[in-house]
Amino acid sequence: MAAGRSAALKLDWIKISTSLGLKGQTASALQAFKKRNDDARRKVNLLSASPQTVDFAHYRDTLNNTAVVDEIEGHFKSFKPATYDVGRQIKAIEAFETQAVKSAEETKGRVDGELKDLQKTLENIEQARPFEDLTVDEAAAARPDIDERTSQLVSKGRWHVPGYKEKFGDLSVL
Repeated sequence: MAAGRSAALKLDWIKISTSLGLKGQTASALQAFKKRNDDARRKVNLLSASPQTVDFAHYRDTLNNTAVVDEIEGHFKSFKPATYDVGRQIKAIEAFETQAVKSAEETKGRVDGELKDLQKTLENIEQARPFEDLTVDEAAAARPDIDERTSQLVSKGRWHVPGYKEKFGDLSVL
């Protein structure tokens, strides 16, 4: 049990959540587990520090009615602490662990997919020609809607893009 206690004390909860990049339900479940762990550890320390022996001789000397002290001492000596089956708690912990691992694997899969997409985008950006080198035909091939909109405006006799002067100002030289 001492090895389990020392491992629990050495556990860096903040480092776990930040190094694994835990977010959402997984992070909140880990925080709840940490809180229960801290509460249990605090309770064990409090109970361990409290006195565990009763000086019945002192009470016999202090009290006039020693029969009460004898009765209490008999109950104290015959007391057997209740034993609990911790199997249910262990099953709950194992279920939590399974769910946490599953959530972590799902998160890892999503992050890996997103990283691949970002890597492709970065390669695209690095391989793209500078904007100054693009031709009108290449821009129209990349975005056919620009060509369609231009044809539509020209067919209606409009030679200026609506809202252009308001957004960019009048660049004509007087």
